[in-house]
Amino acid sequence: MSEAPAVHRAFVGIGSNIDPEQNLPAAIELLASHGEILAVSRVYETAPVGFTDQADFLNAAVLVATELSPEQFLSDVVGEIETRLGRVRDPENKMGPRTIDLDLALFDDLVGEYAGRTLPDGDIFRYAFLAIPLAELDPDYRHPTDGRTLAEIAASFENRLDGMVLRDDVDLRS
Repeated sequence: MSEAPAVHRAFVGIGSNIDPEQNLPAAIELLASHGEILAVSRVYETAPVGFTDQADFLNAAVLVATELSPEQFLSDVVGEIETRLGRVRDPENKMGPRTIDLDLALFDDLVGEYAGRTLPDGDIFRYAFLAIPLAELDPDYRHPTDGRTLAEIAASFENRLDGMVLRDDVDLRS
C-alpha cells in the first residue's frame, strides 16, 4: 500500500499591468491546472514600484493546494505560466511592465532557499499589495519566521497603503 502524496499549500502573489483584466484570470485558470484553488483574494490597483513610468498594476493572491515540491512549483508552474502568458524579462529593467508576475510568497511553513527563491518572501513585510491579499486567503496563518498572523501583518500597513485601491469591478473569485 503506497502513501498518498503530501498536499502542500502554496500562497502565490499575482500581478499584471499589461491587459490585467485578461491575464489575471488566465493565470488563475492555469494555476488550477496544477492544483486545487483553495482561495482567491480581491483585486487591488497599485502604483508601480521602482520604475514608475508605466501603467498601474492589478494585484491579487491565490492559495493553491499542490502535490508538487516548492522547486517543482517554481519551475513547472510559475515559470510555465509566465511563459505561456507572454512574460518578457528585460534585464535592463527588472521592474518594467509585465503581462503576468507570479511570486511564490509562502509554501506551507518552509523557510529557506528553493530554486533560487527565498521562502517566505521578504516582500510580505515591504508591500501592502502583497500582504493584504495574502491575509485575505488565510488571515490566521502564522508567518513561519515572524510569528504574526497574516491578518496582523496586513494590519501593519493600515497607515501606508501606498495608493492601493480595491477594484471590485475585477472579480477573480468566481
